[in-house]
This record gives sequence, C-alpha cells and structure tokens, in this order.
Amino acid sequence: MEKLVKMGIDYFENEKKKVNFIEDEKANNLLINLENYPHAYVLACLMDRRIKAERAWIIPYKINKILDTFDILKLSKIKLEKYVEIFNESKLHIYNNDMANIFFNGIQDIIKKYNGNASEIWKGKPSSSTVVYKFLEFKGCGIKIATMATNILARDFKIAFSDYYSIDISPDVHIMRVMERIGYVPKKASKEMVIYKARDLNPEFPGIIDFPCWEIGRNWCKPNNPDCNNCVVKLECKRVI
Repeated sequence: MEKLVKMGIDYFENEKKKVNFIEDEKANNLLINLENYPHAYVLACLMDRRIKAERAWIIPYKINKILDTFDILKLSKIKLEKYVEIFNESKLHIYNNDMANIFFNGIQDIIKKYNGNASEIWKGKPSSSTVVYKFLEFKGCGIKIATMATNILARDFKIAFSDYYSIDISPDVHIMRVMERIGYVPKKASKEMVIYKARDLNPEFPGIIDFPCWEIGRNWCKPNNPDCNNCVVKLECKRVI
C-alpha cells in the first residue's frame, strides 16, 4: 500500500478527536459546534479562498462578535448592504464585496433549502456525491471547496456517508507540490492530473490522501529548503526538486 494512502486511512480510522481549525479557542468552538451552529462550518468553508485558511475560518466568529449573535434566523434578517459594510470595515477578506455577497446568499440558502439547519446537508448517511453537490449549489462554491468541505466532514467530524467515491483530493499549493516532488505526477502537472492520480491510488476514497499531502507540504516539503531527511515519506519520495 502506498505510504500516503496508509497515512490517510490511519487518520480516517482513528477515534474522533477535537477538530482544530484555528488557534483561537472560542472561534474554533463555534466552527466545530455542528449541533447548534452547523452553518458556521458551512459559511467558513465558503470563505476559504485566496487567503490563508486561518484568516478565512475565523470570519464567522468575527461576524458573531460584531453582531453579538450567530443565530441563523437573526443572521438571515440582516440586509446584504450591512454584510458588505461589515466585511469592508473589518477587512475580513481581500474580496470583501464578493465574499459578503457569498456569505449573505449562503445564509439565505440555508434558510430556504434546509429550514435553517445546515446539518440537513449531511444528515441520514447520504452518498458523498450528494453532499458534494449540495455544497456546489451555494453561490461561489467550486469543486475544490465542495470536496474539501465534504472531506473534512468525513475525515475529521466522522460524519457517516454511504460511500466516499466522490470525495476527491483538493489540490492546493501544498498538495500540488508534494504530488509532484514525490513523483506521482510530472512537474507543472494540472490540477486535473493530481485529482485523477489520487483516484488511481485509492478509488474508494480519493481524498483520503488529502490531509497527509497537506501535512507533509506544511511541515517538511516546503517551497524552499525542504526537510527531506526528516520527511515521513522520504523512503518512497523521488525528490523531484
């Protein structure tokens, strides 16, 4: 078995631990409270683009502090113009107007499609394709975010799905770099090549190697001066640097 696949399976099969998205404990507690605030997780996923993950994932908590609530019904009554004002004044993102619009529409969709309960998206052991599709229905959500959001639900929150076939790897810069350097795909490979290589490595759950690749990219396989000697896949890596 490929080392990356084994690492992914080991992580997936481990007992559920507290999920940590960001260091701020209060902000993190809001994100992982799927029972009372599942929309916080969904909205955070929608914010995660073109900025560091930590900055994106703390946006729901910052809005919670500004509005003194994160009740979905109260959030839904706030006008788009107010969200645009909040995003711009607090500089929550680099695309404040666009992301305020996506945040606002995300709330409205959760109210209209899921009766205000975002956990309806993954309730009842649905297929992975169903969950990915439901995320894709949100304004501004592409396949990368949709598969990432679904993968985290399965991998970290241990939400049960009937299958995992449609959870692809989400090729960010770390994953692209690791997949190239380890020799799974050629240099300057397309994102599509990385996705299909992951499907080839583990067809039943392609995204299972997502976290190992990301972790390796963050800790050892850095853009400059990679720490190859201490890397967990050094015996299998072709070191295409």
